[in-house]
Parts: sequence; structure tokens; C-alpha cells
Amino acid sequence: MMQKIDEAQKAASLIRQASRIMVVGCSGGGKTTLSLKLAAKFGLEYQSIDRDIRWLPGWQQRDRVEQHALLEELIARDRWVMDGSNPSTFDIRLPRTDIVIWVRMSRFVCLTGVARRVARYYGTVRPAMADGCPEPLPDREFLEYIWNFEKKYAPAFLRNFERYGADVPIFQVKSRRDMQRLLDILMLAD
Repeated sequence: MMQKIDEAQKAASLIRQASRIMVVGCSGGGKTTLSLKLAAKFGLEYQSIDRDIRWLPGWQQRDRVEQHALLEELIARDRWVMDGSNPSTFDIRLPRTDIVIWVRMSRFVCLTGVARRVARYYGTVRPAMADGCPEPLPDREFLEYIWNFEKKYAPAFLRNFERYGADVPIFQVKSRRDMQRLLDILMLAD
């Protein structure tokens, strides 16, 4: 059965001890911001599914076989924070993960996050994206992905957590306040 963690204090304790952290959730929720802060604080390698595995310059999707090989290489490393969702890869990632942080924000928070990201990075390549993939204006398909994320994609997360990572603790961050509380606890600790 999936190990949900309900307290930020307990999650922080597990994160401090973790060598491999998976940060997942909908676009615009704050996965990258959280992942980069965790990597910096705990000296973990920051890995981005989008930047390191999925995309080639010009928004060309890398071949699935090559994606799989790159993913295997990254998860074999000892200490990392992996930023990115893609539940079809949970079978490979979860067995090597010490804790999952599921950034599970509302659709409105995610849409606002994407709007802020576009305002900041439009036409340039953001830190979690592959070279040659400048931030575009979101298209209808992407906005629908965010709008329908909880209904359409969250069930796959839950199934795959249960199937491939039943023993992996999962902490859900459901608001900006939750995220800030977790970061405040973690940043105070040494």
C-alpha cells in the first residue's frame, strides 16, 4: 500500500536522509523550483526529465529507446533530485527512489505558474529545458493538459505509485503555502 506522508516535518526528516528524490506533478506547479532548491541544499545532482531525457533542440522528441537508455544511466547514479513526471517511467525510477514529492497544486495555481514562466522565459531556454527549446506560448493542447491533469493523469500516478513504489514514501504538496512550509523546515536544518 502506498506510503503517504501527511506532515511536512516528517517529510523533511525523510528528505534530509534521502539520496534519491523524485519530484513529480503537473506543469506550472513548482517542481523545478523545488527540485533546484533541494539539489542545492543537499548537494544532490539536479536531473530534469525534459532537459536530460525527453527533448532535443527544436522541440524534437528523443527516440523512446534512447530516452530509456538515458534514464537508466541517470537513475543509476548515487545522489540526485529528478524533476519530471511521465508516469510511464515510474517502473524504472521508483525502485531507485528514496522519497517522492508530488507537487499536486490546483489547476489555477498551475496555470498561473505557467503564465509566470512564460512571462519570464518566453523566447529563451529555461534552466530545466533542453538547449534549443525556447519557452513558447502555451497552445490549447498544453492548457487542456493542465486543466485536465488531476482527472486524466493523477490516476496513472496513483496506480504506478502502488504498483512500482508501494514502499516509497510520498509527500503531497498541495499549495504554495505547503511548499514554503516544507522549504522553511528544510532550509533551517543543517
